[in-house]
Amino acid sequence: MLKLPEIPEAVRLKAPIHQREYLVGGELRTWDGEVSEVYSTLSDTQPYVPTLLGSIPTMGEPEALDALDAALQAFGKGKGEWPTMKVRDRIGCMENFVRRMETQRETVVNLLMWEIGKSRADSEKEFDRTIEYIYDTIAEYKDLDRASAKFTKHDGVYAHIRRGPLGVVLCLGPYNYPLNETFALLIPAIIMGNTTVFKPAKHGVLLITPLLEAFRDSFPKGVVNILFGRGRAVATPIMQTGKVDVLALIGNSKSANALQDQHPKSNRLRLVLGLEAKNPGIILPDADLDLTVQECLTGTLAFNGQRCTALKILYVHEAVREAFLERFVKEVDQLPFGNPWDSGVKLTPLPEADKPDYIQELIDDALAKGARILNPRGGERCENFIWPAVLYPVTKDMRVYQEEQFGPVIPVVSFTDMDQPLDDMAESNYGQQVSLFGRDAYTLAPLIDALVNLVCRVNLNSACQRGPDVYPFTGRKDSAQSTLSVHDALRSFSIRTFVAFKDNALNNETVEALLEAKRSNFVSTEYLL
Repeated sequence: MLKLPEIPEAVRLKAPIHQREYLVGGELRTWDGEVSEVYSTLSDTQPYVPTLLGSIPTMGEPEALDALDAALQAFGKGKGEWPTMKVRDRIGCMENFVRRMETQRETVVNLLMWEIGKSRADSEKEFDRTIEYIYDTIAEYKDLDRASAKFTKHDGVYAHIRRGPLGVVLCLGPYNYPLNETFALLIPAIIMGNTTVFKPAKHGVLLITPLLEAFRDSFPKGVVNILFGRGRAVATPIMQTGKVDVLALIGNSKSANALQDQHPKSNRLRLVLGLEAKNPGIILPDADLDLTVQECLTGTLAFNGQRCTALKILYVHEAVREAFLERFVKEVDQLPFGNPWDSGVKLTPLPEADKPDYIQELIDDALAKGARILNPRGGERCENFIWPAVLYPVTKDMRVYQEEQFGPVIPVVSFTDMDQPLDDMAESNYGQQVSLFGRDAYTLAPLIDALVNLVCRVNLNSACQRGPDVYPFTGRKDSAQSTLSVHDALRSFSIRTFVAFKDNALNNETVEALLEAKRSNFVSTEYLL
């Protein structure tokens, strides 16, 4: 049995966080209703007992509709302070927020470790990357506004084209990146002039609480509204009103479909979705095995495989199967396991209490259908972890082939004909990314040309990943809708809108007066530095 070391006093939480405040209409309201306890799977007690981290409000329809009303009032049918504010001033609000957020780094990092079991190094990286993302978004928005500070003319008609907000955004983030990926939705939605209702993920919820005051103090009332509770209880009544303009969700397609179906006019609903994936790694006969093994380790097991961008199935050419797997399984079994704050740790306890049982189900199903566990430690268990199992040979009738495992189990398929992984990817419900390992240009060229039509990112001799955040992040089929990057997210949460006028003396005089008066925040050629 795996055993975790004792938890040092220096990283223990001083006291449970019993969160009783939530943000609606620019006010931190006090909750006195039902609460839900928040537990961490991290523990060093014998026998094992999950650690109580605190509690959060269990909200429902009344609170959800209050938050929606606050967002609607802040948008003000397009007349609200925030959607009509100068770009310069919206940027100033965001700069104030990010400066306030930076002061909470240590608190948020510590909660990331406790709530979702993410290593200290990765928790710090998530926080720092989010800060960088906000600053990059501000810089990109300035570029976007500079490009719009002009008039164009075609066929005798002038146009002043800018990007405007869409309205009210319902934002729901994921538990595996509860700060970074959530803010990759929330930040561009806000800065483009939309108003928002945001519910944190089921895990990684307490880490939002140190930021509530920064949200309250940095933006006008009702621009950001933050609720707590179950997604079904909070999001469903909001969607049923039909008053939400954008559903921004990173999660799974079942949740996205269920929420879309609640909207009475789905044709009016803009979707910004980052969903599940079954990203394959394809290892060709001429792959550099030293590099490939290390990239596949990172790809399959970074944050225990709990990433939509993880490599979730490996296709290994029969010519190198034995050599690759011999090295790979040794490396898997040598990965250091421990608590998030342990130095050099690579595998950490799973945040979902039922995840080890689920992974065990996948392993048992595969074994019953002819697979073997190749690594000696595969399937070794403790209460909050199950050691990664490398399974081979995996066939299409196995659950681990069909399902996005989102955890530490690695299915392996061998092939001799390159059409096999290509056909499997074409038949798959998913189409986010692929990792392709090889070096012969004449072999790679046609594969790349086919793969870019099946997924949205081909990683050459590299593990799949989201970043850098300036690159597009999206997917085909059930994997995504809309594109998230520093550049693209601003466009996903806005729409091109413009003022047009015929070229005549009256119109020219009127527009010149508008520009001279500087009373319109939309009709402006002000150039942001």
